[in-house]
Amino acid sequence: MSMNESLLLIAAVFLVAYMLSRFFVSRRAAKRLAAEDAAHREAELLTAEEAARLEAERPAAEEAERREAERLAAEDASRREAERLAAEEAAQREAERLAAEEAARLEAERLAAEDAERREAERLAAEEAARREAERLAAEEAARLEAERLAAEDAARREAERLAAEESERREAERLAAEEAAQREAERLAAEESERREAERLAAEEAAQREAERLAAEDAARREAERLAAEEAARLEAERLAAEEAERREAERLAAEEAARLEAERLAAEEAARLEAERLAAEESERREAERLAAEEAARLEAERLAAEDAARREAARLAAEEAARRAAARLAAEEAARRAAERLAAEEAARRAAVRLAAEEAARREAERLAALEVLRQEQAKALALSAPPQAVVPKAKTAEETVVMVADDSKVVRIKTGRLLTAHKYQVVMAEDGLDAAKQIENSVPDLLITDVDMPGMGGLQLVRHLRANPRTLGIPIIMVTSDSEVLRTEALESGVNVILGKPYPEEQLIAHIQRLVMARTDA
Repeated sequence: MSMNESLLLIAAVFLVAYMLSRFFVSRRAAKRLAAEDAAHREAELLTAEEAARLEAERPAAEEAERREAERLAAEDASRREAERLAAEEAAQREAERLAAEEAARLEAERLAAEDAERREAERLAAEEAARREAERLAAEEAARLEAERLAAEDAARREAERLAAEESERREAERLAAEEAAQREAERLAAEESERREAERLAAEEAAQREAERLAAEDAARREAERLAAEEAARLEAERLAAEEAERREAERLAAEEAARLEAERLAAEEAARLEAERLAAEESERREAERLAAEEAARLEAERLAAEDAARREAARLAAEEAARRAAARLAAEEAARRAAERLAAEEAARRAAVRLAAEEAARREAERLAALEVLRQEQAKALALSAPPQAVVPKAKTAEETVVMVADDSKVVRIKTGRLLTAHKYQVVMAEDGLDAAKQIENSVPDLLITDVDMPGMGGLQLVRHLRANPRTLGIPIIMVTSDSEVLRTEALESGVNVILGKPYPEEQLIAHIQRLVMARTDA
């Protein structure tokens, strides 16, 4: 078996082991996705209420921000309009006081809902911790198998490098020995032919040239000897023509003898090298055959071990599934009771919110009419100012954390809740999206200030979402932070797609907040 066949066999063994490991990792990932999907379905009710509340609060905040900007512009445009607006401001403050009382009541209700959500999140966190522990053990096992594979590959690589180095050293030693022998022979001839050193130099050059040009050795040697003889004749102008002819013939004879000797030595060296190569090839073949048998035995033992581990894992999964089914039955019974109570409370809350919404719509209609009148007045004053004053550059106002809307797109409810709480703790407005399609639909209606997205999501993945947003001029400038466990593998593709920052799992929370602050500030400056 040749070296290439042995290397191909070893590569095939490692490829089979790698495909087996990828198969088990993929199956574990599928189970993880199934568990996350169950958690996702379990939390849909809470998520829908939370998303509705956040969606209702965000337009109100945007409307309040727009109204405040228009009020400041109106005050700056006209002093008399500001005096009239002062009375309206007093009325607005009274409305804000009433709104603050309503907000306090809603905050109390929100705190009660958050307490229930916290308990549910603690339960989910416990389940998540158990899942992560299982994943950690699986990852450690995969890492151990990968380390063993890498160690085997490294050992094979080092052995191949050692053999290559030995072969290179042997060839280098043979070359140096041949050069040393050639050098010694040249010195011997130089000592013998010291009275004609120049002729010997020319003959040595002719011999070296004949060795380099084996196919035209005899003809080139004759022509070179004639040329050297002619040069020697020119140098020895005072010598007789007969001496020149004798020297030329003597040089041809010595050159022919030297060429015959070198050719005999070359043939002998080639024969010795061939025999040595055959011996090394036989030893290499025996060694590779032994390595192949050892690799096959190791692969068989590894397959048996993996089969045993897979059987044990399946049994554990079956027991875990039975336990999960039992707990799910109990949880569903409790959830059914809680759902009925929640439906009753939701009906009451819906009736109350409908009344509040109607009152708010009426107030909003009146406020819109007042703002429309103010807008007409503002436009007229702006036209007058444009005619009377030179244009001035408008400096964009840097958004505060309370004014910044951050969208979190992730198919894991646990990740969404955890990230949302972190952002809320830093005063950011948070919008949730369950996957790429949900995020794209929400962004069509309202563009956030920044997007945090996962990579692997059902329907539309993170990279597809990024390309979709970058292809739309309206969403081209949204800063995007991508969170992935394969940050190094996807870094080039993500950056080419238009991602601003890539964070690997897990990441420090303060690092995420720092990136958000930098990207929002950079977008404001731009």
